[in-house]
Amino acid sequence: MSSDLPSVGTRLCHSGHLGTVRYVGAVEGTTGIWLGVEWDDPKRGKHDGVKDGKRYFTCLVPHSGSFLRPSAAISYGVTFLTALSVKYVDVPRGDVSSERIVLGSSGGAIEVEAIGLDKVRSKLARLERLREVSLDNECVSKSDPSGEVGRTCPGIRGLDLSKNLIPDWDVVAAITVELRELRSLSLNQNRLRPLERLSCGTTAFQKLEELQLNATLMTWEDFLSILEYMPSLRVVELGYNRLHTLHQETTPGIQHRHRRHHRAVESVNFDGNFLDSFADVCAAMRVFSSLQRLVLTSNCLGEIGPPPGTHQESSEGSPVRALKHLALAFNRIATWRDIDMLPRWCSQLESLTLAGNPLFDDPPHKPHARQFAIAKIPSLKLLDGATISPKERNDSELLYLSYISKQALSVDEKRAEHPQWEALCSKHGLSSAPTSSTPQETQDILSNRLITVRIYEAASDPPQSLPAENVNDYLRECRANVSLRVLSTMTVRAFKLKVMKSFKIPKVKQSAMRLWMVLPDGHLVEMDEEYAGRDLSWWGIEEGTPFVAVVHPS
Repeated sequence: MSSDLPSVGTRLCHSGHLGTVRYVGAVEGTTGIWLGVEWDDPKRGKHDGVKDGKRYFTCLVPHSGSFLRPSAAISYGVTFLTALSVKYVDVPRGDVSSERIVLGSSGGAIEVEAIGLDKVRSKLARLERLREVSLDNECVSKSDPSGEVGRTCPGIRGLDLSKNLIPDWDVVAAITVELRELRSLSLNQNRLRPLERLSCGTTAFQKLEELQLNATLMTWEDFLSILEYMPSLRVVELGYNRLHTLHQETTPGIQHRHRRHHRAVESVNFDGNFLDSFADVCAAMRVFSSLQRLVLTSNCLGEIGPPPGTHQESSEGSPVRALKHLALAFNRIATWRDIDMLPRWCSQLESLTLAGNPLFDDPPHKPHARQFAIAKIPSLKLLDGATISPKERNDSELLYLSYISKQALSVDEKRAEHPQWEALCSKHGLSSAPTSSTPQETQDILSNRLITVRIYEAASDPPQSLPAENVNDYLRECRANVSLRVLSTMTVRAFKLKVMKSFKIPKVKQSAMRLWMVLPDGHLVEMDEEYAGRDLSWWGIEEGTPFVAVVHPS
């Protein structure tokens, strides 16, 4: 076999597509040598290593493989400094004072005259001054002779090597070991072989604080292996790696090594994987004793049970009890019991995302989903990106208590089905004893805070003002009206959405709706978008205030 042929595991680029060599040799029924390639983009593949019933290689992703003839059109990559020079060093143009350049973002449509580009080129050519470097998709596959990187660009603090041809961690370490100031490293969309032993020793990643390993198909076990060399790592991203579990299958010695606590790690991102067990994920997080943020968006998480070995209402034994930020959007959470368990896992939780779960999107739950989630998690300050004000929390908790009071449950049943019930009763001055208050009394606490307003739908914009004695005549001529009961703490934006829903305004027309408040003196004030974040009490809205809504034709 020719020495010019790549070895198995070599990364390559062909016609702009990146892949990994999985097989080198003959294929039955053909002549010559073939390369069996697993493509980074599965759409490029035709099979997973099987030809006419015979398996030649296997793929990490099904149907991402194909055979390719060795040719000069295949690139096996360049060194780090070669890619750096190509991107950051441009040859000066000499005496040319101005140049015509095409703006890349315009798709070739915009051409401008630029003056003094040689000065810019001269500054960028000083590679020793570079602090942030992006070499994504530059076909980097190998390091340079020892000492060259350190002499050329020693000041790099942030480095993006995403979507390249780097085959393993040894190549990465050979580059980073000479970047003594490196703090942030992106290796997204690379395909790195599992680490056995780092040949560059333990200094290559000593100061690294942020690491991105999205879409690398890296397993949890492989990540823990490289983590041993990163004592300062604070933030890691492991999204889109097709992870189904974080269960470790290792020899006893290696497993014991991975159980050591990593005190620096504060944030872990698993966005876009296939994780389906919240308990298993949390158990795997036990190695991060300082974990503050956990992102599990767009996974397959459903049931959330209680932490193992914990007492009722306690999170003492939870491996993520100090967690403050949790992202659970776009999973399969469907019951309130799952939400009830979160304070037992994360007693200090401050921010949470739940959008895109069946519980928040299904019609039976949607109207009160946000309020109930707020009431069920007392430590929460931010839900789905929106701050929870003291007024909103107060109203949400009262609404939740009102809901509980309408259920025919005994005291023991309320404690079992609504873990926060007793604490909320105590907070709002209600007795949890069965004879102290009736459901109607609890409901009245919230009802007393509701005000009734009336919305009239007009065919065209109303006048700026009307004589006070003519207001009622004008409103009677409107083509439809509806009464709504609202909280004075509701924002104008939320109020408008409620109006649209009441009049069944289609989504395509909702942006065309305008709303006016009718003042007692006959003036009409439009509630425009500038003040949409203000609550109704700021506008002085009170019991019986009339409004006029107009939907302009699109």
